[in-house]
Amino acid sequence: MGGTLLNSFTVLLGSSVGLLIGHRLPPRIQESVMTGLGLVTLVVGFSNANETGNIILPLLSLVIGAVVGELLRLDVRLEGFAGWVQSRVQGEASDAAASDRRARFIQGFVTSSLVFCVGPLTFVGSIQDGMGLNSGFEQLAIKSTLDLFSSMAFAASLGIGVLFSVFTVLSVQGGLALLGALAGQFMTDPMINEMTAVGGLILIGLGLVLLDIKKPRMVNFLPGLLIAPLLVELATLLGINIYPL
Repeated sequence: MGGTLLNSFTVLLGSSVGLLIGHRLPPRIQESVMTGLGLVTLVVGFSNANETGNIILPLLSLVIGAVVGELLRLDVRLEGFAGWVQSRVQGEASDAAASDRRARFIQGFVTSSLVFCVGPLTFVGSIQDGMGLNSGFEQLAIKSTLDLFSSMAFAASLGIGVLFSVFTVLSVQGGLALLGALAGQFMTDPMINEMTAVGGLILIGLGLVLLDIKKPRMVNFLPGLLIAPLLVELATLLGINIYPL
């Protein structure tokens, strides 16, 4: 859990610094910062998506995951939770300014939560950290450094909602660390690769959101991250070669 606690601290630190300097940045600079983050998110997403050994697996994972996510209405639930947190932090009001604050808080919380929690370092690092391996802590230390600067930039542009994404980091990475501690080395390399590829595709979609090109409900694709390793295991049990020569 040491890596998760370190990552949570860097998100808090970066967000706090971003909030301190954010209101001093003109809207044009904030817009350019968001564009830069969107472009980097696309590059990371494409890089991670290429980890797949068979594009059919992330395709099936995303489609099945999207159906599950839409049925569960994960986007509505996460936004509802973000709205609940916002009302406790900033209070409830019905004027236009309050409505804008609520929308900005939710966008900051949801966007940063996805960016911080769907990359390969999150899954591999957290699981190995829970198993007590030094490599796991090292990977989360690298992720913590990256998230420090990302959270600073996000908070400067999207506001205080980014700071509260630390709860998502604690929940997701803490849960994965617990799984690692309980189950040991249950994730094979093919499982990790396909999960990474699905996470990359989700990041590409998030990049489109940051660039204001399209507004897909990326939260509803998150179940695909769990579907991917299950499909790999199912193919293995059925004797299907998922990585053709």
